[in-house]
Amino acid sequence: MSTPTTTRLAPSPTGALHLGNVRTFVVNYLLARQRGWRVLMRVEDLDGPRVKPAAADALLEELAWLGLEWDGPVVVQSQRQGAYRRALERLQEAGHAYPCVCTRRDIEAAASAPHAGEHDIAYPGTCRPRPVDVLRAALDRPAAWRLRVGTQPIVVHDQFVGEHTFDLEKICGDFVIVKNDGTAAYQLAVVIDDAAAGVDAIVRGDDLLDSAARQIHLRSLLGLPQCVRYWHLPLVVGPDGRRLAKRHGDTRLAHYRSHGCPREKILGLVGFWTGQFSTRRSCCLAELQATFSLAAMPRTQTVFGADDDEFLG
Repeated sequence: MSTPTTTRLAPSPTGALHLGNVRTFVVNYLLARQRGWRVLMRVEDLDGPRVKPAAADALLEELAWLGLEWDGPVVVQSQRQGAYRRALERLQEAGHAYPCVCTRRDIEAAASAPHAGEHDIAYPGTCRPRPVDVLRAALDRPAAWRLRVGTQPIVVHDQFVGEHTFDLEKICGDFVIVKNDGTAAYQLAVVIDDAAAGVDAIVRGDDLLDSAARQIHLRSLLGLPQCVRYWHLPLVVGPDGRRLAKRHGDTRLAHYRSHGCPREKILGLVGFWTGQFSTRRSCCLAELQATFSLAAMPRTQTVFGADDDEFLG
């Protein structure tokens, strides 16, 4: 019997669930339930001081309030450090990872002018040839670990946005997989957890499209199957074209719930934003699941505006 397709919902407890997060999680869930995928839940709580106490429980409660369900126990990344450490050791032994003591300021000073709007500054490889004992003795500070990238372009075959090719040397350079406090960085933790759980369908925002290229490269170096399919969705942004944040007002799910907004309005707005309905209206999760079509979803960013806020109010 073939193994079912598996996806995961992966909230990060660095803040409250806002409407942009809600839309992505709901679309992920609808695709999964329509297509018979397993749905796993993973709390990605490795972002150090940005992780807020009790935020994880609040996120899980809010997703459950929306009607989302998941299969099996919740996986918490902070409880999986041993798995990440073993993966790092494999990469170290193979010569794919090396220590780095550069600060962001060091990287900015060494790099040529970054392209406007780029999320990352490409790492110039300053520490690549230097052994960890030399680095620590010279600078007396803990080292992060970076993964070597090659010159071969990485092609991401995305089910929603199509095929994209990335040159990792140019967009990020050798990237951090373990931070200087010993905590696994996002790219390593995600790859190890997805592989361990058999996740082969990933639905998320298109701000992480280049992360798919990094993760494909990392999977290759670890000898993991390249069986993952991706759906990267355009973000929900404010009227200024920037991702939803406090500058756009309070777009937290908790805010609308506290003002008496029912889940049917939240789900109805998701239906409107994803092209399922021609107007904003309430609907239940079962209706949205029965009618949802990814083909109807706009290929451009969704703009949260005053009409959306008024509908939920």
